[in-house]
Amino acid sequence: MDQFKLAQLSETSETAQYIVIKLGDEQYGIDIKYIDNIMRMQHITRVPKVAYYLKGVINVRGEVIPVMDLRLKMDLPENEITKATRIIILKLEQHETIGIIVDEVKEVVTLTSEEIERVTYDGQEERNNFIIGIGKHNKELISLLDLNMVAMEK
Repeated sequence: MDQFKLAQLSETSETAQYIVIKLGDEQYGIDIKYIDNIMRMQHITRVPKVAYYLKGVINVRGEVIPVMDLRLKMDLPENEITKATRIIILKLEQHETIGIIVDEVKEVVTLTSEEIERVTYDGQEERNNFIIGIGKHNKELISLLDLNMVAMEK
């Protein structure tokens, strides 16, 4: 009987895969369903009179894609570009395709709904508005990004 209950629980718990990225010393998770491509850093064509966190545009397979520095968008200090720096191309629900610059792409993890705690807001710190939950994986915490909030213009 107990084995049946355990099996039933595991079938009903939802899982999702996340790409784990690093921004400085912090780990963030991006739901894999939004990721179209992960690219090495490349030349970004600057565009005048855009928000400070928009670095410009790149051409990916004939499509012009705006690129945002995720560190600047989250009010973190700008970081130098290294060999580990990547541009992640995201396809979002109500937005067009956008690229985000991250310090490093670490791994893909699968999290169950039991391993994710939802975040409640007190409205004080804007950076927290980009986080929809905290995932627990191998005794490490991963802040899960709300990509629709990240992609919104301030």
